[in-house]
Amino acid sequence: MPYLTECLNSLVGQSIGLGRLQVVAVDDGSTDDSGAELDRFAERYPDTIKVLHQPNSGGPAVPSNRALEEATGRYVYFIGSDDYLGEEALERMVACADENGSDVVVGKMVGTNGRYVRQSLYKTNDSDVSLYGDELPFALANTKLFRRELVEQHKLRFPEDVPVGSDQPFTIEACVRARKISVVADYTCYYAVKRGDASNITYRANHLARLHCTTRIMDHTAALIEAGPKRDAVFRRHFKWELSKLIQGDFPALDAETRREICAGITRLADDYLTDEVSDWLGVQQRVRLRLAQRGAVDELCRAIDDEVRNGAPPFHLEGGRAFARYPGFRDEGLDLPDRCFELVGEKVPGRLAAGTELIESGWEQDGGELSLTLAVRTGLTGDTDSLVVRLAQGAMPKSADKPRARRLPDGHELGLVQGEFTRELMDGGAATVVRARIPLQRQAMSRGVRAYVDVAGSTYEIPVRGEGLPMPLARRWQEGTAEPYRAAVTVNGKGRMVLATGPLHLPKQPLGSRLRSLLTGAKRSKRK
Repeated sequence: MPYLTECLNSLVGQSIGLGRLQVVAVDDGSTDDSGAELDRFAERYPDTIKVLHQPNSGGPAVPSNRALEEATGRYVYFIGSDDYLGEEALERMVACADENGSDVVVGKMVGTNGRYVRQSLYKTNDSDVSLYGDELPFALANTKLFRRELVEQHKLRFPEDVPVGSDQPFTIEACVRARKISVVADYTCYYAVKRGDASNITYRANHLARLHCTTRIMDHTAALIEAGPKRDAVFRRHFKWELSKLIQGDFPALDAETRREICAGITRLADDYLTDEVSDWLGVQQRVRLRLAQRGAVDELCRAIDDEVRNGAPPFHLEGGRAFARYPGFRDEGLDLPDRCFELVGEKVPGRLAAGTELIESGWEQDGGELSLTLAVRTGLTGDTDSLVVRLAQGAMPKSADKPRARRLPDGHELGLVQGEFTRELMDGGAATVVRARIPLQRQAMSRGVRAYVDVAGSTYEIPVRGEGLPMPLARRWQEGTAEPYRAAVTVNGKGRMVLATGPLHLPKQPLGSRLRSLLTGAKRSKRK
């Protein structure tokens, strides 16, 4: 309560009709008047709703299994009492199953009240999807339509000693054994609700409980799917989500024994199931943390987490056309972790590069009538940094670069000749590289973005130099002795990026008529504002 009422209303209001619907509601020892609300609906809809009351079992597995024993329909569908269905959900999913001969139908699910639900599975309707693709392993909840004949033929039930994630063994086995799995993506079937107090059992379980449950899930899956690409496709999810979440920012604050037990559990699962293919598929942060846990390197793991929380991503070490994240343990002879563990393997890095790039200082350098912009820019890079330069770029950055604040340039993108002089030096005890640039200015009217460029692991990245909160050099006039002196100014635009503008100090005079028209146009604009 109060979520239950909305859930029940969404069921009795299904467009499939009460005559085709059986609702088995299990009151698992509720203490908030949910039992009374269930009885009220059962009294109102006696031919549709059946209520079973039982002592609290500690998780969803026992009530789900008990409900299965009562089910009589051709299909079964599970819904949590916090959630609710779209009005046409069951009608659409049953029609899909009947039309395609599907044993499992996945209806589009969305999250509400801050509940995260991955959406990539729901791009389009699909009559036949694979458990071993890129998306379905990340949607293993039991909130799907299952053919009851399949469930009973294989005696599918929920493991009752798994309080968190007990739906995964059921769903995985159903998908392994299904003749066909289909997706209804053009209608929102299921609304998953995060309670206002985040009291859903998924959010309350502690680290060791989640480790135990994940171990049971992975071992059950391994018994169904032989080692190889298919098993890897499913286990990518468990290493990326369930296990990686055990070693996030709150891990160092756990007591020493709990940290040790978590690492021991990850060691066992990684030894058995973390193949090189899965490891390479993971992002470098997750890969490094899992490998440190696998080695039992608790101190290094805590340091890697704490350092990243405080300082952001570690510097990249560039070497031989490859890039490595310099987390604790990198080339540590005592741990003997291969360089591949720390390597950026086909992953996106604009955000990490942008976070480690910052302006240190900027100014002007004048030599007679010539003027240059001077800059010192810190980057989180070490090693082979010869490609690191600063350029003046024409045009705005694409919108796709706004969130990560940088972008990877398309293959074959031509940048043209580098203008200026550059020196590079290590700083921060060898943890960063500063590029010092002197860029000569041209006598022309222009506006250019100030951006750093660097080659990382075979790709070129463009990183706007940000100047918010820093003093910019005062506007400068130069070539005063010529007939047409010029002015240069560096400003910070609305997105915090440095922009250089140059142009004639005195604009050519307009004829009287043009000047009057300009003044009148300006006055009208001011009045409208």
